[in-house]
Amino acid sequence: MSRDILFREEDFVFSYRVGGILRFNNKILLQRPQNDDYSIIGGHVSRMETTMEALKREFEEELHVKIGVDKLVAVGEVFFYWGNKPCHQICLYYNIHLLENNVVPMDGVFRGYDELDNERIDLDFCWVSLKKLQNGLKVYPLELIPHIINDSGGTIHFISKQV
Repeated sequence: MSRDILFREEDFVFSYRVGGILRFNNKILLQRPQNDDYSIIGGHVSRMETTMEALKREFEEELHVKIGVDKLVAVGEVFFYWGNKPCHQICLYYNIHLLENNVVPMDGVFRGYDELDNERIDLDFCWVSLKKLQNGLKVYPLELIPHIINDSGGTIHFISKQV
């Protein structure tokens, strides 16, 4: 049985997720399932786990790195289709930093994977320049990207409706 706070019904999905914003040299590290769009790296929060603990666990599982969690940047209410079912997702986004240097390639694309329902999902991890984000590169959730580019230092709340 999954530990994730992820509820699926016949006609609806609810997801509780956390995402980490890792910046380096005017770039941000993003994930992209192969043949799909970019998104913020993270994953589902498990039962009785804090969002900070979940974020650290996800980065260790997917990238084999230890991170420090900084400040809460955003709280998102995200509505999208999970397959053919509408999904209501609550996601907390934090600024993060690496605890060790030289543990992640600091340029280009490198491969990794995640698992969901005992199914492997191959991922590309990509350093993307903030300039590309400014020029309209599609990264989900779309509503978060302007706040990443123009970091005001505050915490925001946003709603993203793709349904």
